[in-house]
Amino acid sequence: MSATALIFIVLLFGLMWVLFIQPQRRRQRVQQQMLDEVGPGDEILTAGGLYGTVRAVDDDEVLLELAPGTEVRLAKRAVAAVLPPEEPDEDEVEDLDDAVPPGDADATADAAAEERR
Repeated sequence: MSATALIFIVLLFGLMWVLFIQPQRRRQRVQQQMLDEVGPGDEILTAGGLYGTVRAVDDDEVLLELAPGTEVRLAKRAVAAVLPPEEPDEDEVEDLDDAVPPGDADATADAAAEERR
């Protein structure tokens, strides 16, 4: 075998390492970290497409509440994603901004009067 053929094989292996093996290892580390951080109260998506709320976590099992009063045991490795907490819609935030807490009606009226001056 010639030196150029050997160099070509080494370069080809290096390219495969960079393009395939290294990214796969990175994805595995991220997945494992996510599974380690799953805890009670987290909303998750399972590999089967079910959404639920984690009620308890054991070594390799998760107790998942699918609906009020409906709980299932799930293998921890079947957790596909931990969903971020829901943020209120912009319409809901505007409605909350417009709402006046009880007892603050006078303060709101005073602030409105100040703005008109």
